[in-house]
Amino acid sequence: MESIRYLALGDSYTIGTGLEDEAQNFPSLLAKRLREETGVDVALVNLGVNGYTTADLIREELPVAPGVRPELVTVLIGANDIVQGSDEASYRRRLQGIYAAVEQLGVPAERVLSISVPDFSSLPGAAPFGAPRQLRARVDAFNRIAESEAAARGFRYADITAISREPDRGDGWVADDGLHPGPAQHRAIAGKLWAVVATAWTRIRSS
Repeated sequence: MESIRYLALGDSYTIGTGLEDEAQNFPSLLAKRLREETGVDVALVNLGVNGYTTADLIREELPVAPGVRPELVTVLIGANDIVQGSDEASYRRRLQGIYAAVEQLGVPAERVLSISVPDFSSLPGAAPFGAPRQLRARVDAFNRIAESEAAARGFRYADITAISREPDRGDGWVADDGLHPGPAQHRAIAGKLWAVVATAWTRIRSS
């Protein structure tokens, strides 16, 4: 059976750390929505790993990517670079390497989605990582880098940071670990991402 191959690269946000079921994470929700809109099966390969930095993604995820032969790609990486104290120049350099490798996969630029790092600075689970104001400023700085590097390649960019900064909506908004998005927030994230990619992604098999 023909399917659309979707590759998700990233860290805990991509794999859905803190969720009871990986089907609740945003890549799974995007794949489900695309399947519903096109009537074509979507083969999702989610390589996200909790705790991964850009360096980890380069070392562990990128070597696997060519074998997937993806037609769609999402990239969300950077939170752990922030936590581990990476400077902006190093983050930019490694992100450039990631984006260059994604270009080499042959996926049309409009079908590559770069996603902003959520703001975890005010969550109780972030207390060990630094002062909220400093963490928030670094999230913003890293996201400016991600957006500019994506734009340089013609990739789509989605800012989900505003969603992460919304007041807690109650049940399922934040995971039980007090640090990661819960299922309700993943649904909100997927909705925002879908609005950005719907036209380009549905066109791939709409005929």
